[in-house]
Amino acid sequence: MAEPDFWQNRELGEKKSREFSQLKEEVEKWEKIEKSVRDFLEIAQEDEKDQSVNLREDIKEQLNLIRKELENLEKTTFFSGKYDKENVILSIFAGAGGVDAQDWTEILLRMYLRFVEKKNWRAAIIDQSRGTEAGIKSVTLEIQGNYAYGFLKSEAGVHRLVRISPFDAEKMRHTSFALIEILPEIEEVEIEINPDDLRMDTFLASGHGGQNVQKTESAIRITHLPTKISVSCQSERSQSQNKEKALKILKSKLFRYYQAEQEEEKERLRGEFKSASWGNQIRSYVIHPYKMVKDLRTGYETSDAQKILDGELDEIIESYLKKRDTAV
Repeated sequence: MAEPDFWQNRELGEKKSREFSQLKEEVEKWEKIEKSVRDFLEIAQEDEKDQSVNLREDIKEQLNLIRKELENLEKTTFFSGKYDKENVILSIFAGAGGVDAQDWTEILLRMYLRFVEKKNWRAAIIDQSRGTEAGIKSVTLEIQGNYAYGFLKSEAGVHRLVRISPFDAEKMRHTSFALIEILPEIEEVEIEINPDDLRMDTFLASGHGGQNVQKTESAIRITHLPTKISVSCQSERSQSQNKEKALKILKSKLFRYYQAEQEEEKERLRGEFKSASWGNQIRSYVIHPYKMVKDLRTGYETSDAQKILDGELDEIIESYLKKRDTAV
């Protein structure tokens, strides 16, 4: 980075800068732990001489802090996958359940945005299709953060919600489904795409209306005809920028699609290729008649459903990572 011509290739420079920041942050965390342990040992040695109650309390408090930091760092040892360090393209699709499913999609969007915020990551909505009455039919996020794919790959699959429907005048209990797709974002993809295999459609980007409403068709949808893989982008101001980002995501999808020679590998990279309906869920969220969130793959269960919906996902994700690591 100290080389005078480092920023001549801006894209490469930005990539190296992000890599440097990630490595620096990781090293600094371990250095902080190392310093805490040295300080803790000094306090413990003082305790041997002093034997005071107050000092003992300080030692217990310091030990708990070190243990908590080590537990957080332990999670990174689970990330040995090829794409675990990469950023994430996270998509949510409303499944069976009508308007309730679209509302459930919006609730999940909020949950993941809160999780991203707690991790001090960055998230941007690339594409969004809102429901006619309420909620969201589908939404795609670009999430940037250390080990983002490593953390979020466990979320791929069908998520089921049971609650009293706010859209039912009779206040009946409804079950809704949404499908989460998780894709690692690969910066450099060596894949050639035949322009004749692409269909490009433009449309108006959704906005808030008023003076800022889009008057030009800046949003773009690219469909790869041989595989039927489709990517939309409307987060940028110009059509060319949206096209560039959509092509980048499409190349990543095609690269992983062609690399996945077996169906099992395809499911591992793209998430569960199952319909968002009854019987295919990986996790259940029950709000009525009782409160419970249960991951059906790991057996993790909590009665604090609101905590999970507020983005406190570390425990439930960790249960998946530990079980997967044990299985391997």
